[in-house]
Amino acid sequence: MKSMLGIVTLTLLTRILLFPFSLMAQKNTIKMVKIRPQVEDIKARAGDDYRILSKELRILYKQEKYNEFKTLLPLIVQIPVLIVIFRLVRDMEINFEISKLNIAGISSISSFLMCFTQNKLNPLVNAQSFWGKWGVTIFLIIFSGYFAYASPLGVGVYWVCSNIFAIGIAFICNAIYNPKKYIDYDTRILYKKTKEDKYIKKLRNTREKEDVKRFFSVEKELVFYSEKSGFYKYFDYYIDYILESTDIVVHYITSDYNDQVFKISHPNLKTYYCGLSALITLFMKMDAEIVFMTMPDLEQYQYKRSLVKKNIEYIYAHHGFGSINMMIRKGALDHFDTVFCYGKTFNEEIRAMEKIYKTKEKKLFDVGFGLFDNMIKSYEPVVNEKTKILIAPSWHKDNLLETCLDEIMESLLNNDYDIIIRPHPEFIKRFPVKMNVLKGKYENIVQTDFSDNSAVLQSDILITDWSTIAMEFSFVTKKPCVFINTPMKVMNPEYYKIPVEPLDISLRNKIGISMNIEKLDTMNSVIKDLLAKDYKEIISKIMSEYLYNTTDAGKKGAKYIINQVYSRRDEKNRRQF
Repeated sequence: MKSMLGIVTLTLLTRILLFPFSLMAQKNTIKMVKIRPQVEDIKARAGDDYRILSKELRILYKQEKYNEFKTLLPLIVQIPVLIVIFRLVRDMEINFEISKLNIAGISSISSFLMCFTQNKLNPLVNAQSFWGKWGVTIFLIIFSGYFAYASPLGVGVYWVCSNIFAIGIAFICNAIYNPKKYIDYDTRILYKKTKEDKYIKKLRNTREKEDVKRFFSVEKELVFYSEKSGFYKYFDYYIDYILESTDIVVHYITSDYNDQVFKISHPNLKTYYCGLSALITLFMKMDAEIVFMTMPDLEQYQYKRSLVKKNIEYIYAHHGFGSINMMIRKGALDHFDTVFCYGKTFNEEIRAMEKIYKTKEKKLFDVGFGLFDNMIKSYEPVVNEKTKILIAPSWHKDNLLETCLDEIMESLLNNDYDIIIRPHPEFIKRFPVKMNVLKGKYENIVQTDFSDNSAVLQSDILITDWSTIAMEFSFVTKKPCVFINTPMKVMNPEYYKIPVEPLDISLRNKIGISMNIEKLDTMNSVIKDLLAKDYKEIISKIMSEYLYNTTDAGKKGAKYIINQVYSRRDEKNRRQF
């Protein structure tokens, strides 16, 4: 019995010595669960961009003083201790009549009790899924039983005692650092993940392999690349003119499996699906003459210029009528050959960046914005019985849906307005549970149908934060916007080094008015003042000042692309003869 008592005492002393590390891990674990919503938020916003994900997580961990290593510290420290104890205990004489089979059973039971306690008390384990908890539990039960059976009897007794004392340690740690005092468990429901259907995933992967193979099986002059279906609107005015006026075959790659482009039928439009991972290799092997894209950061991260064809002309066009300097990352355009410029500030910003950072001078083509042209052509003014207000924010961190929507609605709902809340498509895709909460609050006025622009074109006032939808709305309808001064959306923290005021800032109080969040109770009077003022001439003047042309940007841009293709075709023919 002395040997048995010695093992129990030794195990207890070991646990007491390791207790500070257990307490440190408990505190660190609480931090992890506490910031879990922020971590999931960063993951959702970063998407497949692991560079952004890693950077943002490092910033968050440093800010919250969370260290992943501390959670593993008790286990790391325990390994050498366990080796020493194993050597001390294995040769002890155990004067206790118990078989190895029995000690194995007791070890499994003690392991179950320990895991059950951890599942209930440990905040990090408690946050895991059902199989995340019980899968580990089942493994440890089996492992503990086998370990106790295969080890000397003294080691088996130590293992049982260690499991039992671990239960007590868990209760003590929870008493000192009670997770309920630090963690908002209700917030976690906003970040439940949905699993992708395995059948759909298989279809997508099969389609990708076939399309990539087909892409490299033909010669290509002109390639358009689109990140998602909604971006076709930035290409269609170029592609339509090219297909109608020339014999050029347009090869269109998209990373959206359900892209609307697949529904378009034209003998000279060839469409391909390629996911973001496979796109890395596809870009490296690109063999076209011209590559047109709205995705910045070429050569910056995983997507490189072609390794097999060095003289491809890469053309960049911006997603919206906003600042190229502030709204994309530093150096994002350095490896493009040509940039389509929508207005004078595009040229000014790019030339200033090239000068300050001493980068290669790019070809700048003054084209205008074809999206505006198309919207203006299809716009038919309407007179609404009630003032129609569209709330359409960005999807980035601290957008108005997440910071002050309730305050805005409180100011508006008591008035006779027809209100539409139109979340950004990316917000809908990345935050489905947040969307369910939003619909639960305002179910009759939340719009998620983006099949047309009627909500934008038929509204009288637009309320947004830092979204470039403001320019679309005002430039097309000639009506004003209300800009909420949420934390500014900035992709390039060095934007201030360029001596050109970003459009996203300069136009806020020209095509409407900006408001601080603490002034939202005056929203109703602000809207009435805006409606009383005729903005048609004001906005028309601003367009003529900032926008290159408002009639044929699509045609002008298409002609540039056609000339470049034909020029390269002629050069190739000359080389052959």
